[in-house]
Amino acid sequence: MQYDNLMKKCIKLAKKGEGHVSPNPLVGCIVLNKDNEIISTGYHKKYGDNHAERDALLKIENNAEKDGTLIVNLEPCTHYGKTPPCTDLIIERGIKRVVIGMKDVNPIVSGKGIKKLKQAGVEVIENVLERECLELNEVFIKNMKYNKTFTAIKTATTLDGKTACANGSSKWITSEKARKEVYKIRKHYDAILTTASTVIADNPTMLHDKKIILDRELKTDKNYQIYKSGKIFLFCDEKYKNTEHKFSSCDINLIYTPVSDNKLDLEFILKWLFDNKIMSVLVESGETLNGEILKYTDKIYHFIAPKITGDNTSKSCFNYRKIDNINECMNFKISEIKKFPPDILLTCYPIV
Repeated sequence: MQYDNLMKKCIKLAKKGEGHVSPNPLVGCIVLNKDNEIISTGYHKKYGDNHAERDALLKIENNAEKDGTLIVNLEPCTHYGKTPPCTDLIIERGIKRVVIGMKDVNPIVSGKGIKKLKQAGVEVIENVLERECLELNEVFIKNMKYNKTFTAIKTATTLDGKTACANGSSKWITSEKARKEVYKIRKHYDAILTTASTVIADNPTMLHDKKIILDRELKTDKNYQIYKSGKIFLFCDEKYKNTEHKFSSCDINLIYTPVSDNKLDLEFILKWLFDNKIMSVLVESGETLNGEILKYTDKIYHFIAPKITGDNTSKSCFNYRKIDNINECMNFKISEIKKFPPDILLTCYPIV
């Protein structure tokens, strides 16, 4: 039996948990009876809730899953966490075959779930649509393998690579359709990150549960729209803390940050995010931060509008260094192209 289509359904189910399961992975599950008919589906709905396998299996009555097949995009767990091990329940329910998209990268689990199932006489089929499963949980993989926050950048430019006119005018480069897609992208991330310069220039709302603002000199205050909602993490230079009163009554956390060359230390900030369980962050900022954070970036969402400024004084997308040879460029691969007429979205990953 070919399991590709069923694994695609697992991935689709898993995506229903986006924005709710961090720091856990996205997982979907399908259970077939012995006649290969779908009898149950499940997914990991939010952190602390049942894992996908348990969600699917506990819906089944009359032991209809006995001698059936379970399809899941990630290796079932073997350890006690917020819930009991999924492998134990799979074995207990008499499942005879488990189809897995990818091995878990969590060292507590990796390979152990597969081994335990095989030792119990369960047939295990591995690496079905592995590439798609790896992409689905790219954030979890970065967190587990490198103990770092997954960092993405969202940009929007004209055809000639401009993000704003020289005077800062930038509303709107892209269409309403493209902007709606940005709202969807934000939901995939634990937090969004911007700078005081962007806040002052655009006074954005940036709706999200968690917002990170880099404001070295505490130039902003609670009257800007971005402070009206969500939990705020404000990174600043300690020597400006005498202006903290500007944020009284806000749900705000001030984090004093090391400074070098009058710039906040990005490595310190990204480490702080990971240590404080912010496992993924979407950067929405201007050319300076975009350029400086580029070397830490795992993914870029690059919207392009079919417009040309023709003005070499307009603001660019990335601006942080000078090179003398085109071979010094950072190289990226385009993994996906989507149309949001009249605009397009390029999703890019760095080539390492």
